[in-house]
Formats: sequence, C-alpha cells, structure tokens
Amino acid sequence: MSDPQEIRSQSYSPWTIVNLVFHHLAEQGLKPTLGDGGDPGPPAAQLLLSLGIEPAARDQRQITQGLQQLADLRAAIFDEP
Repeated sequence: MSDPQEIRSQSYSPWTIVNLVFHHLAEQGLKPTLGDGGDPGPPAAQLLLSLGIEPAARDQRQITQGLQQLADLRAAIFDEP
C-alpha cells in the first residue's frame, strides 16, 4: 500500500469518521454536538470537508442508522436520556 493512488482510492463511511471524531472529543472531556438538535447532516459534512474528506451521498436508511448511533453514543457518554 505504498502507492499514493492506492491510498486515495480507499473509502470510509462518512459517519464512521464523524463517530471517530466524536469519540476523540468525548475522551478529551468535551460534549460534541452536531446541528444543536436539528439536522446533523450539514454540520457533519462541514466537519468532513474540513478534514479533507468528500462526503458521499447515502441512502436514508444508512443516514438514520448513523444518527441513531450518534444519539446513543452521546446518551451513553453524557448519561443523558
């Protein structure tokens, strides 16, 4: 995997990257949020773009699962309902 072209062709779920960032911020004692209770899609896309990652369009089912995972993570870390 030393070929730069091979590295560029790798892809990851955008929500996996956002989740990774959330875990890191939570470990630092911060309480990350996306969209202040509204649609987290645009702020998540901005986060990915700031990291140099082009967010890809995803179907609604995958988006809903990603949102639920983030909500569950936040509730577990910050002991919220």
